[in-house]
Amino acid sequence: MTWSKLPKGGFTGIDWSKPDATNGFDPYLVWAETDRFAGYGDKQPKWLPVAIELSAGTSIAQFIAAASPLWLHVPPVYTSSAAPVGLRYCTARVKPAFFKHIQPGGNLHALVRRLELGLAAGLHTEGPGSAGTPPRAQPLLKGKVMAVIDDDLAFANANFLHKGKARTKYFWRQDGKGVGGTPSGLGYGHELTAADINHAMQQRTYDGVVDESAVYAHFKLETLRKRVSHGTHVLDLACGPRTLLAQVADLPPGFDGPASWAPADDDASRCDIIAVQLDYDTVADTSGGSMNVHVLDGLMYVLSRCAHDAKIVTNISFGTVAGPHDGSSLLEAAMDQLITLCGQRLRIVLAAGNSYQLRTHGNVTLAKNEHAVLHWRGQPDDATENFLELWLPPQSQGIRIEITPPGQAALPALGFGESRMWTGNGTQPLCALIYPKSVATGTHGTCALIALAPTFSFNQGTATAPSGVWQIKLTNTQPGKVTVDAYVERDDVVTGTRGGRQSHFEDALYDMSGNPGSFVDHPDNPTLIRRSGNFNSIATGRKTVSVGGTRIVGSHWAHYSPQKPDPDACRPERPGVVKTPSTAAFSDENPALTGVRAAGTYSGSAVRLKGTSAAAPQETRRIFNAI
Repeated sequence: MTWSKLPKGGFTGIDWSKPDATNGFDPYLVWAETDRFAGYGDKQPKWLPVAIELSAGTSIAQFIAAASPLWLHVPPVYTSSAAPVGLRYCTARVKPAFFKHIQPGGNLHALVRRLELGLAAGLHTEGPGSAGTPPRAQPLLKGKVMAVIDDDLAFANANFLHKGKARTKYFWRQDGKGVGGTPSGLGYGHELTAADINHAMQQRTYDGVVDESAVYAHFKLETLRKRVSHGTHVLDLACGPRTLLAQVADLPPGFDGPASWAPADDDASRCDIIAVQLDYDTVADTSGGSMNVHVLDGLMYVLSRCAHDAKIVTNISFGTVAGPHDGSSLLEAAMDQLITLCGQRLRIVLAAGNSYQLRTHGNVTLAKNEHAVLHWRGQPDDATENFLELWLPPQSQGIRIEITPPGQAALPALGFGESRMWTGNGTQPLCALIYPKSVATGTHGTCALIALAPTFSFNQGTATAPSGVWQIKLTNTQPGKVTVDAYVERDDVVTGTRGGRQSHFEDALYDMSGNPGSFVDHPDNPTLIRRSGNFNSIATGRKTVSVGGTRIVGSHWAHYSPQKPDPDACRPERPGVVKTPSTAAFSDENPALTGVRAAGTYSGSAVRLKGTSAAAPQETRRIFNAI
């Protein structure tokens, strides 16, 4: 059993096997080049979507001026009047020459602080797109505006109409499959205005009833043919015509039935809406690896369609599991700066996540010469790649990592700054340990990424990793105590898709009995697997609002939601880690009747969905009505 050197990147041209080559980069970019973008369809991109943070004192205009349009394209919205003065975050499409210019000695080296990989698949890799068309027939929105960044947003549903006309003033579909003009400033996807939506509904109204299916078919929104749509459910809770009773005190004595709703007479039920429908490849990629680019572009789109004095509340009921969890990821830092620069006119609300019981977080503190072993279960029949992030605080150079694949002997331990791949008996990577001294995905300490190939594929040419338990042995070789957090990245299945199977940790000491008290961590239980810390890793910023989920009856926390106060607060943790939500809202009715009811895809229908995705828009609504 032995490691192999990492290859030279086919896109970046960087020889990742050289000492310190991986330092400061996104380890997911290193893995993508290691397996030749197999996780994105085995297709080498022509352009690479990235999210970028510029160095302090560098403007986006200066950054663009120092580059060439032949190998760098930043969407014009980032240099438009919609962009707050002083913004240092943007997205871009780059060609291979870009990576030469960010190396030491290149004219961009001092300007770029870090960058993260976006969705390296589909239309986003073909080219930067067109300049787009200006907004049509509608002025910039004023007053209070509700924005939702989600999937499958059914704008023709009667809950989002006012006197038969669309409240959705702007709708941006980020993939390339729809109908409509390309939004100015972004250069990809399709934009609809309220005039477009109203015209389509008018042309498809029979005996006073809108044929919503025909409207969505006209706009090629095939996914809205489903009875259930996540984005519609979220949008209804945020600004529909009814409101869920928000306080247990509002409920009648002895209440034990379905949640009560009341007609809404609030600002949210009458407001203008901006809807951003994420690229469906981003939605299907539940690891969230491409979310940074599309969410940041979505926020800039919202700002570009609003007047400078508009007050905007944005709901994002999506997220990831792995990450630094200390607010230092690039997207979180970008959202924090946008909120700071916009003042009180921009609020961003995010769901706290549903992974509390998924065994995707491990935590251990090691003194010198101590070691610990994590057991990571890779599922059979998993057509997606799997990732484990080991986050180490600063000055933790003494941690060595030893990996034992299922049914194999241990691979040699690797130390701080070392990165290798394992190919088994073949030539393609089945596993890689990418262990740089610093990473782009967080600014406090570093992250060692363990990446696994899928365990199953219909393609005979695809390398597959063995399923089973991977043992990850961590050893501290230097004086002092070091706390390490291990996060398994999200890999579940979105409604209507297939392929992913969530990997997880296993430990005989971890209580899975289902007995009362077994759904939270207990400080006296020595298991390395901790529920506490399973948190949406794009929701730990200092300026955003994170929302956990509670039950309507009994006011207990939902079992899948992070809790406040933290039941495991006495356990050592890395500096700055966020494990508790800012606030909470209802996401379950009671233990037997999980979820809350809200709009289905079509008018008059109702569906029940559970999760903090349902809690977040209720807090969004509260904030919106209060501003």
